[in-house]
Amino acid sequence: MIGPSMAIVEHMCNIVRKLLVANRGEIAMRVIRTAHEMGIATVAVYAEQDRSAQYVELADEAYLLPGDTYKDTYLNEDLLVDILHRSGANAVHPGYGFLSEVPDFARKVEQAGAIWVGPHPQALVDLGDKITARRVAKAAQVPPVPGVSEPVRELRTLLDFAHTYGYPVMMKRTDGGGGRGITVVRDDDGMRRFFMNHDAMQGGDLDEYFIEKFIDKARHVETQCGRDRFGSFTVYSTRDCSVQRRNQKLIEEAPAPFLPAEVTSQLEMYSRSLFNKVDYIGLGTCEFMVTPQRKVYFLEVNPRLQVEHTVSEEVCGLDLVREQITIADGGHLTPAPTPRGHSFELRITSEDPATNLTPSAGTLERIVWPSGPGVRIDTGVEPGDTISPKFDSMMGKVVITAQDRAKAVARVRRALDELVIEGVPTPISLYKRIFNDDEFTTEHGSMFTVSTKWLERKYLGREPSTVRAGQPASLSAPAAGQDSAREEKSESFVIEVDDRRVKLTVPSDIVNNLMGAGRARGAKRPTQPLRGSGLHTVESGKAKDLGRSGVIASPMQAVVTRINVAEGQDVAKGDLLVVLESMKMENYVYAPVNGTVHKIFVSPATGVEAGETLVTLDVDGAKDKPKGDATTAAAASGDKSGKQTKGGAR
Repeated sequence: MIGPSMAIVEHMCNIVRKLLVANRGEIAMRVIRTAHEMGIATVAVYAEQDRSAQYVELADEAYLLPGDTYKDTYLNEDLLVDILHRSGANAVHPGYGFLSEVPDFARKVEQAGAIWVGPHPQALVDLGDKITARRVAKAAQVPPVPGVSEPVRELRTLLDFAHTYGYPVMMKRTDGGGGRGITVVRDDDGMRRFFMNHDAMQGGDLDEYFIEKFIDKARHVETQCGRDRFGSFTVYSTRDCSVQRRNQKLIEEAPAPFLPAEVTSQLEMYSRSLFNKVDYIGLGTCEFMVTPQRKVYFLEVNPRLQVEHTVSEEVCGLDLVREQITIADGGHLTPAPTPRGHSFELRITSEDPATNLTPSAGTLERIVWPSGPGVRIDTGVEPGDTISPKFDSMMGKVVITAQDRAKAVARVRRALDELVIEGVPTPISLYKRIFNDDEFTTEHGSMFTVSTKWLERKYLGREPSTVRAGQPASLSAPAAGQDSAREEKSESFVIEVDDRRVKLTVPSDIVNNLMGAGRARGAKRPTQPLRGSGLHTVESGKAKDLGRSGVIASPMQAVVTRINVAEGQDVAKGDLLVVLESMKMENYVYAPVNGTVHKIFVSPATGVEAGETLVTLDVDGAKDKPKGDATTAAAASGDKSGKQTKGGAR
């Protein structure tokens, strides 16, 4: 935990003249805009899929990253350093995600003689791994969530911890973040099953995991912090990020509401201690859990700018990208003024509420962003763009600010009524429900009315993904899917009656019959490529066939990241079989029935299409029966989320 060398400190006093933005999409747009305001030339990089993206057009120069994967393009450190040299840039801004938290890349940038717009590499080492971050926190006298700050190797250690602190507990990957690599275990059987599934399995080395107590009904609260090379520290604002699905944030707000003054003071004190301990230089976020007993537990430090930095900017009145560049230049940070007003950020992703917010892909046919007072749109897409399954599903952010929380809620409602996105599914309908839910909106709500699992319990119709004996929660019928199905049973049209504009709502079956007749006469009905039923149709219409099938198929286009079974292994209903990753969202495929693994058709890093067979089972009591349609097994899939590494986008 040592600070930057004197040479690096001296180098940081250089002036950023030309900035390479090593990222894509809306964060690349965000950085390029501020750089232009500061008179700094910009260099963009792009994969083939982003050739015509807005951020590429906005930059002064742009360079192609040949390839079709993250590894070949945005995670290609050597190619990015080569472009740094070729372009003549003297600084690199990594944005968030990708390489923003990778110490080796930061070192390569500095060794190339350029300015790294972020904390020094040693701070990234100290904070980039969850176990080392826990050790830093303890050394700084900041209490982490109760856990074992070492990789686990013995089942006895896991059971002893669970019996001491009580179930549920969390098994967490040391390199995880944003929900990736988190498994909630609720009893001894689930713990034994987790241990058996991960011990000596492909990609599931237990050395990569540690254990923590699962804190239920707590809030996820964080501090947006800055520290310069002179040791000056500030908290620009607090934020609440408790509205999450699969441990991935959906709605953020600043300042964090309903916090007692003593809790806010403790958050700021802990954050200062963490930054000072590693001689942190730059901007970053300290994340905490706050319990109903007002205990504050450290989670992690994100040593970079985050997606939700926008709400902190709105209430503190500062440009945080400008702050980053100024500090990297060796300048002084701007002390944060007293927060003003209240701000919400809504992440606009290509995810379907009808299928528990499963990521989707498709072509954007129409976009109408809201506008007016207090409305900010950060986006990098436009109509005609394709949302690729290879990259992040987030299309943009709607940021709403008003003079207090109640007025900000009202403004969000108005903005959501103006927002239109066609061509891909979005969580807009879910947001409308949340911002009309008194539990979320009330000014007089309890400090803990909304906790980190509130959204999943109330709107996604399932508990957090777990490992336990019996059927996993993901196999139960999702209430959200049922509600969305009811919503989709009608369609609205705008017509005129006696010159008066009227919205007409018609049952979908009537519309389909009329359009079917129209097509017979040559008419063509406009379509939305991925507005369809997806997993919901599978669950409602074919789940009954799962017990007879034995064919476990991929529910989506994805990449296999882990296989947790072996051929010939007996499995029970609810056992984890395969882990998929699509758009950096983990999707866990469970056994729908008891049986024996007959054949495994994929391996780690294999790309699969929706409906492609992953595993076949000899189903208990039906081992000699023919296997059914592979697509019927899609309902066996549950999902989790997070970034693909500590460098994955959130």
